[in-house]
Amino acid sequence: MSILATNSGAAGSWLVIIVYVVIIIGFMYFVAIRPQKKQEKKQRALMEGVEIGDSILTSSGFYGMVIDVTDDTVIVEFGGNKNCRIPMQKTAIVDVEKANV
Repeated sequence: MSILATNSGAAGSWLVIIVYVVIIIGFMYFVAIRPQKKQEKKQRALMEGVEIGDSILTSSGFYGMVIDVTDDTVIVEFGGNKNCRIPMQKTAIVDVEKANV
C-alpha cells in the first residue's frame, strides 16, 4: 500500500512542476513576445505608409525628405540640397511626419 502512495505523490509533484512551467511560459509570452510583435506591427505600418514628400527621421539620426519610394527602399534628400540624395532601406526609418497637402 505504501508503494501506491509514493507513486501518487511523485505524480502529483510532476504535475505541479508542469503547471509551474506552463505558467512561466505564459508569463514570458505576455512580457516579452507579445509587446515585441506589437512593435513590429507598428514599424511595418510605418514603413508601408511612407509617401513622397514625407519628412523622415532615420535610425542614424538624420532628417530628410522622401523623393522616391519603391518596395523596400526610399530615396531621401537631406538638407534641401539637390545633390545629397541617398537611397536607403525602409527599415532605417524611425519616424515619419506626413507632408501637409
